[in-house]
Amino acid sequence: MCRTLTLERNRESKTNPRTRFTRMEDRGFDLEGRLASLEGDEHRRALSPADRVAERGYFAPPAGGDLPVLESEETLVFGSNNYLGLTDDQRVQNAVRQAAAAVGTGAGASRLRTGDTLLHHDLERQLAETEGTDRVLAFSSRYAATVGTITALEPDVVFADEAIHASLVDGCRLAGAERVTYDHCDPGSLEAALEQRARAAGSDDADGAVEDSWLIVTSTVFGVDGTVAPLSAICDLADEFGAWIAVDKTHATGLYAGGGGVVQAEGLEDRIHVQLGSLSTALASQGGYVAGSDALIECLVRDCRSFAAAYGLAPTAAAAASEALHRARYGSVRERIWENVAHLRDGLETLGLEALGDSQILTVPVGDRSDAVAVADGVRERDVVVPAVEPIRVPDDQWRLRITPMATHEPDDVVACLEAIQAAGEEVGVL
Repeated sequence: MCRTLTLERNRESKTNPRTRFTRMEDRGFDLEGRLASLEGDEHRRALSPADRVAERGYFAPPAGGDLPVLESEETLVFGSNNYLGLTDDQRVQNAVRQAAAAVGTGAGASRLRTGDTLLHHDLERQLAETEGTDRVLAFSSRYAATVGTITALEPDVVFADEAIHASLVDGCRLAGAERVTYDHCDPGSLEAALEQRARAAGSDDADGAVEDSWLIVTSTVFGVDGTVAPLSAICDLADEFGAWIAVDKTHATGLYAGGGGVVQAEGLEDRIHVQLGSLSTALASQGGYVAGSDALIECLVRDCRSFAAAYGLAPTAAAAASEALHRARYGSVRERIWENVAHLRDGLETLGLEALGDSQILTVPVGDRSDAVAVADGVRERDVVVPAVEPIRVPDDQWRLRITPMATHEPDDVVACLEAIQAAGEEVGVL
C-alpha cells in the first residue's frame, strides 16, 4: 500500500511539479542590503586601474561600468610591494616571452596530471638553494600555499602573532586548530601563552606521549608596519616547548642575504620547519611556495588539496620568478633598495617624522584615520602614491602612512616623495 501511494505521488509530481511542496521564503542573499550597510564602512575600497606595475605610472579614477580612462599626470608609486622593481625588468620580461613560446601560457591542469613542467622544477631548485632547505613546492598563489600547508599539517594548537596575514588565519580555521594569539613581535607574550597552554592541557598523557601538536606561526617581516619578528627568541621557545615553527616570508624573500630572507640572514634555516613565501612581491611574478624538508614537501604533494586540486602555477609565472630570483641573488638590486630605504628614513626623520619599521617598509604615525587619509590624499594630489593603513592594535596605535620605495627609484624620486609628504602634512596640520 505504501509503495502504491509513493508511486502515485511520484506520478503526480512529474505531471505537476508545483504540487510537490509549497513555496518557501526566499533563502538567497540580500546583496543590495549588504551593499547599503557597507556604504558607511570606512574600509571600503574602489578599483583604480594603472597602466603598468612599476615605480611610476598613470592611474585611472575608480572604475565603474565604463572603460577606465588613465589620468594625464604620471605618478610616483611608493605604495607597491614590487620592492626590487623587477616587474618591468627586460630580462624578466624576456624570460616570460621565451617560456610562453616554448611551453605555453598556462599549466592547463593540476601539476599531478599534465601541468608540471621543467620550469616549475627549475624555480623550485633555485628556491631550495636560496632558502637552504631540502625541497620547495610552488603553488598557484600565496593563499593556496599558506592555507593548504597549515590544513595539511593539521596542528592541534597554533600560537599566532596577532598581526599574521589573513591567509594564515584562514589556514588555522580550516585546519580546525585552536588558535592562541600572542602580542605582536613579543617573545614574552608568546612564552606566557605557551606556558599557560601547557599548564591547562598538561604536557604528557599517562603513558608519557605528547597529545597535541603545536605550531608557532609568524611573519618574518610584517607587511603592515614593517616590523621584523624576533626569530631567534621564537626558535628558543619552540625548542623549549617542543613546538614547530612556520614563518610567512612574503615581505622578505629576495631582499636579504643571497636573495633569501630574514631566516637566511640570521642563519636559522635548520631551526624553522616551514617557510612560506610569495612570488608576487620582490620576485615580480605571481604565486606562492613552501620550503622545508623532503618529508614535508612529499606530504604536501600527496595530501594538500590546494596543490592537488588546483591548476599548476603558470609556466610564464615560474619563468618570471626564476629570472627575478637570479637577479636578486647575483645582481645589484638588493643594494639599491636598501640605499633608497636609508635615504627615505633619513629624510623623514629630518622632517621631524617618526619613521617606524625595521625593514624596507617604513611607516609614519600621523594621527587618527581622518588625518591619515587626508595626508595620503594630499600626497596623491602631488602625484605620489603613499597609502594610509590601519594600525595593528586598535585603538592603541595611530593610523600610519605606509611608504615602500623600490630599487628602481632614483634619488630625485625619493626627494619628490619627501616633499609631497611634507607639503601634505603641513596642509593637514600634522607637521
